[in-house]
Amino acid sequence: MQQREERMKEKLSGVRHRIAVMSGKGGVGKSTTAVNIACMLAKRHKVGLLDADIDCPNIVNLMGIEEKFDNSYQPAEKYGVKVSSMSLIEMESGPTMWRGPLIHSAIMQLLELTEWGTLDYLIIDMPPGTSDAALTIMQFVGINAAVIVTTSQDLSMMDAAKSAKMALGFYKPVGIVENMSGEVFGSGGGETLASELSIPFLGRVELSKQMRESCDRGVPAVMNNINVKNFEVIVSNIEKMVK
Repeated sequence: MQQREERMKEKLSGVRHRIAVMSGKGGVGKSTTAVNIACMLAKRHKVGLLDADIDCPNIVNLMGIEEKFDNSYQPAEKYGVKVSSMSLIEMESGPTMWRGPLIHSAIMQLLELTEWGTLDYLIIDMPPGTSDAALTIMQFVGINAAVIVTTSQDLSMMDAAKSAKMALGFYKPVGIVENMSGEVFGSGGGETLASELSIPFLGRVELSKQMRESCDRGVPAVMNNINVKNFEVIVSNIEKMVK
């Protein structure tokens, strides 16, 4: 284990900021948010994106990436973002039915083998919730800050608060993003939650058909000039949070 940790530290040694994108539950647009944050940051920084959601690794689909890892574990690259994911490893299709130790090992494998090089930001799409997989990353990656994604629904905010408190327990800066804001899921809940937890509100992203259609085509919304202003605000606040 010590050797694995040393290899991880070596591979991450050129990464300046490591930002975890988290959610208390699935279905709130965590991965979509992570992809768009990464693409916005890549307009003026060197950026990597680690898909650590082992059960449902969707980043390569959202980015429209089709290639697989070669033997050197060089990340795929698109829109100026380096990407590493279990989806880049040749595996049989089907559900990932792994117990905790296997998930832990898979995350460690990505961390110790991916050749990131020099990066200003590594965005980490975290597994939802606060269990073993999320703990593995928080303990071994050296997270600089966490972005908690929630909708304005009461249940989503209740679970998002748990993820925020987990990150705060590791003494890291934490901010809230309200996703799918609008008439359907409500609005203002993310700002209220941030106020209750005394942490920054980073911004909101409006629910839109155009954003959903862009994601389904494997093109991040901001690359199609959709919700760009929303993500400009969020990214600017993230940059301030990690200064």
